[in-house]
Parts: sequence; structure tokens; C-alpha cells
Amino acid sequence: MTRRALLWALPAAGWAQDVEFLCPMDPEVRAKGPGRCPRCGMRLEAGLPEPVEYRVEMTTLPAEPRAGRTVMLAFRVVDPRTGRPVVAFNEIHEKLFHLFVVSEDRTFFAHEHPERRADGSFVLPVVLPRAGMYRVLADFYPQGGTPQLIAKTVLVGAGAEVRAPEPPGNMEIRLRTEPAEPVAGLRTMLFFDLAPAEGLEPWLGAWGHLLVASEDLLDMVHVHPRWEYRPEVAPTVQFNVIFPRAGRYRLWVQMQRKGLVNTRWFDVATRAL
Repeated sequence: MTRRALLWALPAAGWAQDVEFLCPMDPEVRAKGPGRCPRCGMRLEAGLPEPVEYRVEMTTLPAEPRAGRTVMLAFRVVDPRTGRPVVAFNEIHEKLFHLFVVSEDRTFFAHEHPERRADGSFVLPVVLPRAGMYRVLADFYPQGGTPQLIAKTVLVGAGAEVRAPEPPGNMEIRLRTEPAEPVAGLRTMLFFDLAPAEGLEPWLGAWGHLLVASEDLLDMVHVHPRWEYRPEVAPTVQFNVIFPRAGRYRLWVQMQRKGLVNTRWFDVATRAL
């Protein structure tokens, strides 16, 4: 289950009748007037339609991708209410389409932004380094709908495997969790300590981006820290996550300092309630 599926499952009872503005990404955040969401920084909207999951049709060229060779991933979004392709999208964190790619052994991670074509579809050329299964998570916001997180699968055949380069970095990132032993189904606070924190900049409309993937890649969560974070005051960026199941998860955090995006990963084990 993706993060937004969990959020939309929250009961609407108790919401004030005079609330008009909601965050499309965090719909439990509401206000009586326009502004920014204090959690993710997105602009609040005056009312949201009933959530409906959109269909994503993914194709690859070539049809049977090989390791170490460029494959073109193409995505077409279909409105489930009309059966027609979606051609209009809202920006979500400064892009129309975010795509996360994770290998089955979770050693390969990419956060990319496919190019939009005139017909409303999106394409991305990518080199997948080794044979096996890859999960791709499409993150987009169709006009007239609600933000979507849709996962697809790509199977890659044997080929000339390549070694992915180490991600660049210009700061150290360390992780602390509260509680120290995260419990599935309950909120876990993730504290990323930065050294140095000076020079930290917003990237893609947020102070950071975090992708969480379960060991079997069935659960994938995309979250952001609170928008009000002030790097000149505190060297720690906080994310809040609800791990849906007990087990092991890999976390990829991305933050930008002085124009350079730092990507680091951490493993976290969660226990049952």
C-alpha cells in the first residue's frame, strides 16, 4: 500500500464544515484560507474530488530490456472514469511526473523526471545495470483528480552488467529513529543529522525527499519533511513515516546542499505491534 492510499483511508468524520482548503498530498491538513501545507510545502487547494486510483500503462522499448543497455520507459495515464488518456497534469513538487526506480536487491535507486510528450504520455531513457526485477513508482497529479502513487514492474534480462557510480555528496547524513525500535502501523519519527547543515537548500519544492521500500518492494512510501524547517537553526531534518508491516525497509533520503543533491540509504527494521 502506498502512502497516499493510507492517507485517503483516514475517516473524514470530524472535519469542520467550514474548512475549504486542503493539501492534495496530505489531505488531513486543512485550513480556512489559501496557503502552503506545513508538512510538504504544496499549495492548499479549495476542495478536492473524491479519490480514485488512475491506471498507468507502461511499455518498454525494446520490449525485452537487457542489463547494461538503454531502455525507453513510456507511461500513459488513463482516467478510470472515462477510459481516456489523461493529457493535463498539475505540478507536484515542481515536476509533472516523478519516477522512482528500485532493483529487487535494492542496490540500485534512481529518482528521475520523465519528459512529457504532446499526447500527454511521459518517456524516460534509463540504463538498468543488472538482470532481474525492478519496481518503478510513478508519482503524478492528474488535473481533476488527486495525487497518485502507482507502482509497476520491469523485468530485465541478462546482458553486459554495469556498475552504478557512487552518488556524490558534500555532507554527512546520519539517521536516528524515535522510537528506537519502530513499530509497524504507528508513527516513526526519522531524524537525519547533517554535518554540515549550513548551505542546505530546498530541492524540488521540499527540504528533502524520502523513499521507503519494503524488502519485497510491495510497500513503497514517498514522504517529505516539514516545510517550516530552518537549517540555520537546527542541523537535523525530521520525517514522519508509518511503516505498514513488520519487516526490513530500505530508506533513500535526498537533500541538496550548495547545489549538490546528496543521496544516502539506510536500513530500518520494524516490529509488529
